[in-house]
Amino acid sequence: MTETGGGGDVNRDDTILEARALRKAFSDTVAVDDVSVSVRRGEFFSLVGPSGCGKTTTLRMLAGLTTPTDGTVHIDGVEITDHPARERDTNLVFQDLVLFPHMSVADNVGYGLARQGVPMDERDHRVSALLETVDLDGLGDRRPTELSGGQRQRVALARGLAPEPSVLLLDEPLSSLDRKLRQEMQAELRRVQRDIGTTFLYVTHDQDAAMSMSDRVGVMADGRILESGAPESLYDQPETAFVADFLGDANTLAGTVAAVADGSVTVAVGTGKIRAEPGGRSPTVDSQVMVMVRPEAVELGDGPLSATIRASEFKGFYHRYTVALGDDETSMVTVRTDANERFTVGDSVNMSMTDATLVAPGDGTTTAEESSEPTVASGVRVDDTTDGHDRNDDRVRGQLGERSARIRDEWAPHYRSVLPLRTARPETRFWRWFRLPWRLHWVSFRCFCCLLRASDRWWRQLTILTSPGGSTSLSSHNRFLLVSC
Repeated sequence: MTETGGGGDVNRDDTILEARALRKAFSDTVAVDDVSVSVRRGEFFSLVGPSGCGKTTTLRMLAGLTTPTDGTVHIDGVEITDHPARERDTNLVFQDLVLFPHMSVADNVGYGLARQGVPMDERDHRVSALLETVDLDGLGDRRPTELSGGQRQRVALARGLAPEPSVLLLDEPLSSLDRKLRQEMQAELRRVQRDIGTTFLYVTHDQDAAMSMSDRVGVMADGRILESGAPESLYDQPETAFVADFLGDANTLAGTVAAVADGSVTVAVGTGKIRAEPGGRSPTVDSQVMVMVRPEAVELGDGPLSATIRASEFKGFYHRYTVALGDDETSMVTVRTDANERFTVGDSVNMSMTDATLVAPGDGTTTAEESSEPTVASGVRVDDTTDGHDRNDDRVRGQLGERSARIRDEWAPHYRSVLPLRTARPETRFWRWFRLPWRLHWVSFRCFCCLLRASDRWWRQLTILTSPGGSTSLSSHNRFLLVSC
């Protein structure tokens, strides 16, 4: 993992949460591979990446809900890898909130305090203070179903903060909200975090949310953290093309180094040359490199590069153009201009680029030979020696993602002990019932006894009522209805 901006290596004396070489494998699928991350005290740290990259699995290992295959987790310098979630000084805000519908807002917020045995007076005081912090003062008596989506998000946040954890873990709690409400809640999360001073570790696939709220951001892909650092540094000077493209729009152009001088690199691309920052690299003349430049750093109308307008999109307050460098249709660049500057598709224009930087191809870890091999999931490769069944199974795992694979591997063995009774061999059907938990056997036995008792009582009553002389208290009509039932 590369630390970009934000002070370089994290001071261990200021570190509240640290994961060292975390790895999690589900059978043949490696969901998290050698993840090391440090979160500073009082920091808002976001872990961002595409769906299925291992973010939630990493968060669950930090929370104590999933046991890592390898690696350790430390809070305030104390290793807690083997500690269950209830013994960790962390709290988790789930993606689906998991509010108790039968409890009031105040009872939901104070649930963790009640479990800790906090006296009622102190609990009521802390709940009232938290509701006021999240702008829900006066709504403590309502039920969660009587609140809006944003208010329910605030209730979940207050409940997570109530036990005063050292680190609050948030698993994409805003993903179900609409765009306007999501932006409001992002500002609310940041305000609450600054007011209370609790360390936040926020997991999301929304790069805009991560960039706007966080002190530092870690970009994750294929089970690994590629880069981490201040949002501004990651946006302006990313190390890899993947990070550049994931954190906003980016133009990446392949070129040849023409000159290296004064701490900058001159790269020949298309029909001209541009100056770029080396980005921590030491390129040589005539070497092949990749240049990244943001759309807002490209200007049309003047410059050393010649281009042709290929597409035009009106975005309201700006125009977005797709241009080709000279006659090279493979070197396409996206440009943003002011709404008053208008060009027509087919126009030939001059163009200049500023703030360009060199980046590594892809995620910076895959060679050309490795990228040519067919892969179906992080840590899983298909080779010629794999039989058809295993190959199909791995392909399904890659399509379902690491979360589905986790559910399959953890829970399927329990279901297989009960569900396939009809397809099992006759000699094994009976014995499989004994693999059920003993509590389930006890409940089934009790239900069977109650059914026998009820049927016996009903039969005795029918016998008495329908016998000669035993129906004097019932009319003929009622006796007929009773027997018919």
